[in-house]
Amino acid sequence: MAEYRLPRALVTTVVGSYPLMPEAAEAIRRRKRGEIDEETFHELVKPAIKAVVEDYLWAGVDLLSDGEQAREDMVVYFAERMGGYRPGDWVRIFDNVYFRKPIIEGDLEYRGPMAVMDWEYATSVARGRPVKAIITGPYTMIDWSFDLRYGDRREAVIAMAKVLRREIEEFARRGAKFIQVDEPALSTRPYREEAELLKEALEVMLKGIDAKKIVHICFGRIEKVLPYALEFPVDQLDLEFKNSNFRLLPFLKEYGYDKELGYGVIDVHSTRVETVDEIVADIKRLLDMDIIPPEKVYVDPDCGLKRLPREIARQKLRNMVEAARRVRRELGYE
Repeated sequence: MAEYRLPRALVTTVVGSYPLMPEAAEAIRRRKRGEIDEETFHELVKPAIKAVVEDYLWAGVDLLSDGEQAREDMVVYFAERMGGYRPGDWVRIFDNVYFRKPIIEGDLEYRGPMAVMDWEYATSVARGRPVKAIITGPYTMIDWSFDLRYGDRREAVIAMAKVLRREIEEFARRGAKFIQVDEPALSTRPYREEAELLKEALEVMLKGIDAKKIVHICFGRIEKVLPYALEFPVDQLDLEFKNSNFRLLPFLKEYGYDKELGYGVIDVHSTRVETVDEIVADIKRLLDMDIIPPEKVYVDPDCGLKRLPREIARQKLRNMVEAARRVRRELGYE
């Protein structure tokens, strides 16, 4: 099948996660009970990944993901598949959302591919459209773990970056052209020294990798870390805008933003489906500020869609795609 040609401007994409399909939920349960091995687990998740990709294609999304169907949690998933971790106790994140905060008790170690197989399968059923390779970043992995081994924040983050570098190399070796590192924890510690630590870790992970490099940061005080994030060794920052009523836009102008931008126009915390006209207006809100050209804007949700009902997620994406197409036509890109 011929490779899909991305639009010249306002590429539509997703941040990563998608509502969990029944097949994936059952596979996760069976793995937890010890009924299946890792290879069987990923085989059983394939129908869920295919269903997610079909939803993306129905909506018309340009740059896809595997929907993170194998991942019940973005940190625990990777912690369970590398050396040095053991399971922890339940910790509340927000509202009634909990996760088992993993414990680092030994040297962090790469044991082999962790998420590559799901990305590879999604790519095989994406009808030529590109699929992002997405991993949880080293800063968030350490921040959301109990560290009983290193006792030094920088040492732990860099050790994690070296492990994740191996996974990124495997993605690149198998042909991934878009690699995204998710770092939601950074905006909860909006300090220069924290951003500089993440920059150092990203250099360890991404130096010399032949792919478009993306960092996703959402919610919290993004404006506080933005000046330092502009120095990250990545091509694109993917940021949340809709949920905070686009309060970040003046800061982009102030700091002279010049990277590609993942522009969040869908509120993933609301079941209200944004209208096409509303999303068109929000896209134009950015373009009218003349911060960066349309060619450097990727239109997407604020964050992952996993907490939404599937039909709501589908319709939100479809309206987002139609809005981006409408603006492209008005600007003469289609």
